[in-house]
Amino acid sequence: MTSPRLPRRLLLSAVSLLALASLSTGLAQGAAPAPAPAPPAALAASAEAVTFSDEFDGPAGSAVDGGKWQIETGDNVNNHERQFYTAGNRNAALDGQGHLVITARRENPANYQCWYGRCEFTSARLNTAGRFTTTYGRVEARMKVPRGQGMWPAFWMLGNDIGQVGWPASGEIDVMENVGFEPSTVHGTLHGPGYSGSGGIGAGYTLPGGQAFADAFHTFAVEWSPNSVTWSVDGTVYQRRTPADLGGRQWVFDKPFFLILNLAVGGYWPGDPDGSTVFPAQLVVDHVRVTTGGGRPGGGPITGLGGKCVDVAGANSANGTPVQLYDCNGTAAQQWTVGSDGTIRALGKCLDVASGGTADGTPVQLYDCNGTPAQQWAVPAARDIVNPQADKCLDATGGNSANGTRLRIQTCAGTANQKWTVTR
Repeated sequence: MTSPRLPRRLLLSAVSLLALASLSTGLAQGAAPAPAPAPPAALAASAEAVTFSDEFDGPAGSAVDGGKWQIETGDNVNNHERQFYTAGNRNAALDGQGHLVITARRENPANYQCWYGRCEFTSARLNTAGRFTTTYGRVEARMKVPRGQGMWPAFWMLGNDIGQVGWPASGEIDVMENVGFEPSTVHGTLHGPGYSGSGGIGAGYTLPGGQAFADAFHTFAVEWSPNSVTWSVDGTVYQRRTPADLGGRQWVFDKPFFLILNLAVGGYWPGDPDGSTVFPAQLVVDHVRVTTGGGRPGGGPITGLGGKCVDVAGANSANGTPVQLYDCNGTAAQQWTVGSDGTIRALGKCLDVASGGTADGTPVQLYDCNGTPAQQWAVPAARDIVNPQADKCLDATGGNSANGTRLRIQTCAGTANQKWTVTR
């Protein structure tokens, strides 16, 4: 994304200021201190059990679940946004029909003061800091965005260490951003040290046929694994990013992040509302879900071309044993566990790219799990299985579905011999 937006930064409460003293701007009211990140070993051990879900069920007018979300308050000078984020349920409330409605209004009932003087608009911003963080997994929200010049809805994540390292060293993953002057397009972006603001690494997705995102609900998601983030809209993958996209700059996306939902009004990127903008404007959220997991106990089959299964040749657990296609037979040689640590395992060992190769045609094999990039895999909703180090897909050699066909990595082409169904 090449938009001229500046840092969003984090708006947090006076209670949080001590914990987040390294933030120099954008601080306001409403949050509690985030707990210190767990050490990596603890995260790896616990991640499979972590699931976040909010279906926003409750009586009309109810506030969001305070056990899951905190409400931020204040303005945001960093982007020159025009709104004041309010507390309570005035601008963020359940509608009684299973939705959260975040409302932006042209009003100022409490004489709120913004960076430019008396505020002209109110809205809401929620986050899960201090309530929920995740490292890796599928992060999704089903939403219907507002329409209108100056509207800027977003679903995004910040590194939980922002209070210690600041932004952009904390990292930011924008799952979905929309600006009102692009009614048919959303953006997904990574921000980190040396690639933040207008230099963020990302891409846009545009609906076909001139459809507008404000016309219907859509599901926006990222599939996040070690060294890989993949974006999709309604299950259609439109970009995947790995450390190879950063030109040698630091990848800061292998640690806990928390979630943020907000509806901004105006700012450098969307521009300000004009006479055509209708208020109140609403971001309607059907659900937010985070699923992390390493598959079901005991694993399950991975099926591909011709309905055949990914199979360890001869059910042999020796290092270097070929991995192939074979008739599905329910044996342990075909029971694979997709781990939250980015591994795919069978017979107590890992799916491995031979010799850590990155070239087309490099075979895959079974090998002792060793934590190297040769054993890291991303499994996005598009049904690719991708080795991020090589940025290549698991592939049935020659498009052959015969028993014994060797599996390898190959440039991703979206073909049937690179499509897999993983049983989780």
